[in-house]
Amino acid sequence: MKYTKPFFLALGWISVALGIVGIIIPVLPTTPFLLVAIWAFSKSSPALAERIRSHKTFGPPIRDWQDRGIIPLYAKFLAVIMMSAASVYLLAWSHSPNWLVTLTCVAMLVIAVYVVNRPSR
Repeated sequence: MKYTKPFFLALGWISVALGIVGIIIPVLPTTPFLLVAIWAFSKSSPALAERIRSHKTFGPPIRDWQDRGIIPLYAKFLAVIMMSAASVYLLAWSHSPNWLVTLTCVAMLVIAVYVVNRPSR
């Protein structure tokens, strides 16, 4: 397992990079990538994981999620709106097979129910 630490370190940095791209591109979420980065860094460099948790801007929502499972109300609203828009697009204009569209919409519905049922504060 001598490659485990470098793998998780690389995964952490890739996740941070994708999180930074998410700051610039509004459709790409930042927080989930930072959560993956913290998970990966906790296995390779706990100091880097703590730097993200302590960040002035991104630290509080990440700590809320990790410590208490909290999803802010605005994040819930945005997530449900984006999943609803994606479902409408798939149902109305997608040329994918019906079974795939149905499976995707059902998965987004299940995720939306989970997100809405998480605490907000």
